[in-house]
Amino acid sequence: MLRASHISKRFGHLEVLKDISLEIPSGKITAVVGPSGAGKSTLLQILGTLSAPEVGGSVSYDGEDVSRMGDAALSRFRNENIGFVFQAHRLLPEFMIEENVALPALIAGRTRKDAMAEARRLLEKLGLGGRLSHRPSELSGGECQRAAVARALINGPKVVLADEPTGSLDSRNRDELQALFSELRDTLGATFVIVTHDATLASGADRTVHMADGRIVRIDDNCK
Repeated sequence: MLRASHISKRFGHLEVLKDISLEIPSGKITAVVGPSGAGKSTLLQILGTLSAPEVGGSVSYDGEDVSRMGDAALSRFRNENIGFVFQAHRLLPEFMIEENVALPALIAGRTRKDAMAEARRLLEKLGLGGRLSHRPSELSGGECQRAAVARALINGPKVVLADEPTGSLDSRNRDELQALFSELRDTLGATFVIVTHDATLASGADRTVHMADGRIVRIDDNCK
């Protein structure tokens, strides 16, 4: 479903990624692990079209090479096909949770009525039906991350990319978020790529991609 081919990336004289090729299967959870500085987050940014690979590298979704898109087309593709979850939930403090979740749908051109209805449906599914009118400051860290997951899902993306999503959570909230990812994979067929240092989170993935020094050194099939 998602294919990266010959991905390299430099920042000045520093070569962060070195000729990486990787396929992400649909409907699975893929964890990307490795030491700090291995290039994990840079790879995730390129998979998410937030950064471009060096000349010769490409990223394709269902056979469509997004690396060749112009800025406007790429922004539209990203909004409609890719969901993002970060370590910091990045919810807007001035908006209610329901409004935060609806924002990507509004940007995509859906009516406010439809966007808010879909936001409510997802928040209820994720156990936040009683928090719709709350602002982020009124929610726990775990609740904010569940709301961020709802926001990532609202446009029915091809893939959800998560960068250290449990990094700021305690063990209980981490376990709840891990269970949520597995449930969404099983019930919605959602595809996840998760960059993490959390061994427990990685152990629940279907595949684990190990990186070191800007390269993929091993891929484990966890037989989920």
